[in-house]
Amino acid sequence: MDCYFVAKYLHILCSTVLFGTGIGTAFQMVWAMHLSRKGRVETVHSVVCGVVLADWIFTTPAGIIQPATGLWLIYLQGWALTESWLIATYALYFIALVCWLPVVHLQIKIRNLAAQALETASPLPDEAFRLFKIWFFLGWPAFLGLTGIFWLMITKPQLF
Repeated sequence: MDCYFVAKYLHILCSTVLFGTGIGTAFQMVWAMHLSRKGRVETVHSVVCGVVLADWIFTTPAGIIQPATGLWLIYLQGWALTESWLIATYALYFIALVCWLPVVHLQIKIRNLAAQALETASPLPDEAFRLFKIWFFLGWPAFLGLTGIFWLMITKPQLF
């Protein structure tokens, strides 16, 4: 089998998993937190448990494989690692990573707060909503960074 085909297939597959899982779990988190304002703490707990699990099962492996297949493609195509569009890609991927790492931690904290609220039959504490606002804010640079990476991968512009 052609190495280029394998590398490109895995690269595209991982980008799809990263972007799709990210946008899907983001929607689920936003919806669950909206429902929590109506007193549905069990929904928040259930959904956030699934979001955390999805990040471990799908996002983490794809996030590791993605740059590896990218480097493989760079090698196979003979591009210099210092192509301007690649440097921009590295920067956007780093921004997405720096935003995603605390997001996972925030999800775990929100999950634990929801579990405590369920155990005590209490509403979701204000701390969960404060953490959610930070989570929501951090999601935007990651989302925009990944969409920028898609554009760079397609157009491969000479930026500088």
